[in-house]
Amino acid sequence: MIRRRIRPARHAPGDSPLLHRIASILLRYPDETVLGRLDEVTAALPALADAADRDRLAHVTGALRALTPTAAAQGYVETFDHTRRRSLHLTYYRHGDTRARGMALLALKHVYRQAGHEPPGAELPDFLPLVLEFASLAPEPGRRVLLQCQSGLELLRGALRDRDDLYAPVLDAVCGRLPAPRGRDRDTLRRLATEGPPREEVGLEPFAPPEYMGAAPTERPGAPSASTSPLLPTNGDGVR
Repeated sequence: MIRRRIRPARHAPGDSPLLHRIASILLRYPDETVLGRLDEVTAALPALADAADRDRLAHVTGALRALTPTAAAQGYVETFDHTRRRSLHLTYYRHGDTRARGMALLALKHVYRQAGHEPPGAELPDFLPLVLEFASLAPEPGRRVLLQCQSGLELLRGALRDRDDLYAPVLDAVCGRLPAPRGRDRDTLRRLATEGPPREEVGLEPFAPPEYMGAAPTERPGAPSASTSPLLPTNGDGVR
């Protein structure tokens, strides 16, 4: 597993939309569509300016390519499903099963729509691959969403690194494009890591990760998958 120092980026580099688009693809359920885009991802990696980011994402791309489709799917389920500690739904980490999470989800939908993007009804708007795709299409509001959800990103990143998971370098790359948490944000991270998300069960419609609500936790065959538009501009002959 690649372990690189994460730089505290104050401003988003110009290639962040491409990095977010690639990360969005790699963090989706590895169905036929996602696995079919791995060659395109590899071809797009040289356009990333930071060598460490290229290495991280190339490592994950190569690892997925080396797996059979069945093994890739099983690994994804083991990593992200049936565990609150590695949920891809970012607002859960801060708000847990509370009304505050419902409000956070509604606020996210408003941000998407204000930027001209209708969030798909089949997935919650805090689903990390969806957030990253939005950040690739609307970089400024997308970066603000990532900053608002940074505690969830950092907790997920730490949980993946603890198990030396295949997907950990993707979170390293995404978190490396954000300022390092400090002060009150660091205190919030410590508290959430120790206590876990808050709970509020009386009179509440549940907003836990979908695997705890009787719905599919992440994308599955037949659900909306990653956008299939090219990662880089083309001249009609494919990715350049």
